[in-house]
Amino acid sequence: MLPDPTVPNFDGWSCPLPLRDHQTIVMGHGGGGQMSGELIEHLFVPAFSNPLLAGLTDSAVVTLGGARIAFSTDSFVVQPLFFPGGSIGDLAVNGTVNDLAMSGAQPAYLSCGFILEEGVELSVVGRIAEDLGRAAEQAGVTIATGDTKVVDSGHGDGVYINTAGIGLVREGVDIRPQRAAVGDVVIVSGMIGVHGIAIMSVREGISFGTEVISDCAPLNGLVGAMLDAVLDVHVLRDPTRGGVATSLNEIAKAAGVGIELVESDLPIPEAVANACSFLGLDPLYVANEGKLLAIVAPADADAVLAAMRAHPLGADATVIGACVATHPGMVTTRTTFGATRVVDTPIGEQLPRIC
Repeated sequence: MLPDPTVPNFDGWSCPLPLRDHQTIVMGHGGGGQMSGELIEHLFVPAFSNPLLAGLTDSAVVTLGGARIAFSTDSFVVQPLFFPGGSIGDLAVNGTVNDLAMSGAQPAYLSCGFILEEGVELSVVGRIAEDLGRAAEQAGVTIATGDTKVVDSGHGDGVYINTAGIGLVREGVDIRPQRAAVGDVVIVSGMIGVHGIAIMSVREGISFGTEVISDCAPLNGLVGAMLDAVLDVHVLRDPTRGGVATSLNEIAKAAGVGIELVESDLPIPEAVANACSFLGLDPLYVANEGKLLAIVAPADADAVLAAMRAHPLGADATVIGACVATHPGMVTTRTTFGATRVVDTPIGEQLPRIC
């Protein structure tokens, strides 16, 4: 039967992305969105290509001397250096600890590199170092080695920190985005969007009627409790840059499944919702520093939820959606009006310099 010429044929059509032909680095390349992904895929991956890097997870799991070890590194350039609920020192520990924990590892040792700008006050550096040491103690990790560099005045932004970490992955654990499967349940450990709004409120001097305090925290204890209850957790991810939306899009694409969220089930604090409404932001894209996403088999969801809710950092854990066979590689949300909207990966970033 011949096609009807009056009916448009959409086979093979695609929606082109906006042109992003940059000859220099722009802020959007560091936002965790599509521009970050393109930078990694087209510049760094070809330069460093190897099987361990191919998964592009926040930490690599390697076998060394018979032990399975998670290894990760992260750099921190947050402004301001101090914010409600933490500082760049807290972030430097918790960010790397959480990346290791998302592979199911128990973090053990961190390195710490300081890049200091000439002219920064020693009292500021001292306060950051104290915060970093205290955060390491709270997370149960040891700062085993480090480095310090100083750059000329005007060639830095006060203090930058790099941390790398290693930890042991317990036997039987296999946590990676490719394991998300149709029917799996999507869980978030608590209220979302808090860290990004805390940073924005201080940076821009905006009051939202109440102080928003960052959720910056080490998640290794929470993950340990979850794995004690259910060893076969499929996916873990801490939704930092790009927020919940970006993390779930990355998982959906890696696993080849669709993810459907329920808007009314998303735990968004009133202060965050109000701030996002005022600023024109979507809470799903706002960064978190003490929350995790878990994707588990439906038969294991109740046990995982119970373990999370019994831990202080998972007391508000809730199911927010599921993995579905339709629209593979995409994330959608069922709105309160019964409609469906696509939750895409942002091109750049809503809030730069949040970690």
